[in-house]
Amino acid sequence: MSTRLATAGVDSARTELEGLDRASGDKVTTAAEAVRRLVPNDAVIGVGGTNHARTPMALLIEVLRQGRTGLTMARPLSCFEAELMLATGMADRVMTSWVGIGHGWGLAPVLRHLVENGLATFEEWSHLGIGLRYKAGAMGIPFLPTVSMLGSDIDRQLDLAKVTCPYTGQLLNAVPSLNPDVALVHVQRADPLGNAQIDGYQLMDADLVLAARRVIITAEEIVTSDEFRRDPARTVIPGFAVDAVVHQPMGAYPHECYGHYEADLDEFTAYMQAVKAGGIDGARTFAAALAAHADHDAYLASIDPARLETARRTAEEMLPR
Repeated sequence: MSTRLATAGVDSARTELEGLDRASGDKVTTAAEAVRRLVPNDAVIGVGGTNHARTPMALLIEVLRQGRTGLTMARPLSCFEAELMLATGMADRVMTSWVGIGHGWGLAPVLRHLVENGLATFEEWSHLGIGLRYKAGAMGIPFLPTVSMLGSDIDRQLDLAKVTCPYTGQLLNAVPSLNPDVALVHVQRADPLGNAQIDGYQLMDADLVLAARRVIITAEEIVTSDEFRRDPARTVIPGFAVDAVVHQPMGAYPHECYGHYEADLDEFTAYMQAVKAGGIDGARTFAAALAAHADHDAYLASIDPARLETARRTAEEMLPR
């Protein structure tokens, strides 16, 4: 198994997390400060959401802006944010089950170019495999058994270790824990202490947060802790697991955030047009334009307000009545 297949052991992660004191106190800060303080070079970054749902784009663009290098990105399903990080040289490896731009735009041409030319590593897992790695990390155990990937080409490429069930004798894959150096997650709402609620699909974010060594959350809105206490069952991310909270409306844009805005497909098209026109240099130019804005609010201010309003209205229309 590759030496970079697993992150630093779950025991060291547990020891490190137990030594932290982040159970109380106001954790609200800016994206720039949170990334400066908590995202080092060569970090393994666990990216919340999946595909273009609740992608923490404000934080990822800030990572681009600050010029981190040597990063590994881990995500169950990835969209063009993975290509932006790889094309710019910020990341050199991605752990995921799939990278694609989405229906209407096809697969990921920049990723394919980089991987086929030995310029980046695509470490492929099954969707469940990524989730089980987070789950093991969140549970504080070194691996979880599964039939996922068993006997597949993915299994052979990863050279996964095997275990035998002590009850049935069944052969199973032993999927190693994944404890990212930092998790970047976008949510609908958080309180200043870091407690957070996610509307709609929670995806793998709760396990990701509990597995990660450091956690940065961006939230559409910051509410009081008293509001969370009125319905505590909705709090899926506990404040004691969070290091920094950033109030960032439309923090997933141009991706979507359930109940707040749909994805801006014009931005997806603009990215693909840049790639078709300039290949990997087109992706770099697109990324540079994003990072050139002072912050995410400045990026949003550069977008036609009518487009933003349409994205918000469409999301609201899809809410149950």
